[in-house]
Amino acid sequence: MPRTNRLPRLGAAVLLAGLAATPAQAGPAAARELPRTYVVSRAPGVLPEGIAIDRDGTMYVSSDGTGALYRGDVRDTRLRPFHAEGLADRTSTLGVHTDGRGRVYSVGGAELTVHDRGGRLLARRTAQGGPLGASDLNDLVITGDAVYVTDWANPVVYRADIRHGRLGPLEPWLDVRSAFPQYWLLNGIVADRSGRTLLVASNGTEAVWRVDVATREVGQVDLGGASFGADGMLLRGRTLYAVLNYGAPNGVYVAELDPDLRSGTVTHRVTGEPFDLPTTLARHGCRLYVVNSQNDEPPGRPPYTVSAIDDPVCADRPTLDEPTSP
Repeated sequence: MPRTNRLPRLGAAVLLAGLAATPAQAGPAAARELPRTYVVSRAPGVLPEGIAIDRDGTMYVSSDGTGALYRGDVRDTRLRPFHAEGLADRTSTLGVHTDGRGRVYSVGGAELTVHDRGGRLLARRTAQGGPLGASDLNDLVITGDAVYVTDWANPVVYRADIRHGRLGPLEPWLDVRSAFPQYWLLNGIVADRSGRTLLVASNGTEAVWRVDVATREVGQVDLGGASFGADGMLLRGRTLYAVLNYGAPNGVYVAELDPDLRSGTVTHRVTGEPFDLPTTLARHGCRLYVVNSQNDEPPGRPPYTVSAIDDPVCADRPTLDEPTSP
């Protein structure tokens, strides 16, 4: 999830030329009964940024404008402040995710924090900065043995080990300059189920990069020459969901990748919805939940919202209709 208000328009050629827009497909009856719009907050300047949805439908949304976290439920149109300890001095919170135990991980500034469902602070880790200066942590992914975090201000991916349920220090793990030497702007990050492969989005290179965790080898994911400067991303098996907001019509783009996650084909794009500078997404059941950041014109205009759309992949594979966490 980028600091989109800082990002220059990239002036790229039209993204995914020749790919017809795919309208959102109708989901199951149960999904159609759920709200289509969720109000994160009506307070001025919130600018929502990140989102996570737990297996039980609990939704968390972060605020780039204030640093706060909000919590709601996929069955309720309204979110409320999540009173998380230790965030009073954080002026911006970007990436937010939950783990299998319902703990809430979030990043903002140079900090990674972990809270329980009640908002109690369980861990706080601080990045010490990168080769270009102070850290501006952007997004994170949780694997079986680590948390990986991207840095918007530096060409660095950080890692904090998880051992016996305890979170280790947040340390520089990968410098990406050897793979793409300039204009990194690292954004979303996802991992395969094994935790052996990471995909890292870079607005600056308009590409998604594959990282082998064991060797730290970095290579560009081949999407047939399509510009794919994703912001937030979600990986489900070999299906990569991404939010694009520069260099292409704002919306959700879906690519089907090969078994090694080295190449793929863009299969769907959903751009006809009333998105307002979308930044990232989460999935629950056969629905995608897209954050409307309004970050192109801060402080934006309340209310700040999340839009729910039907997952177009479910129309192709109806068996994907079970609730899942991102």
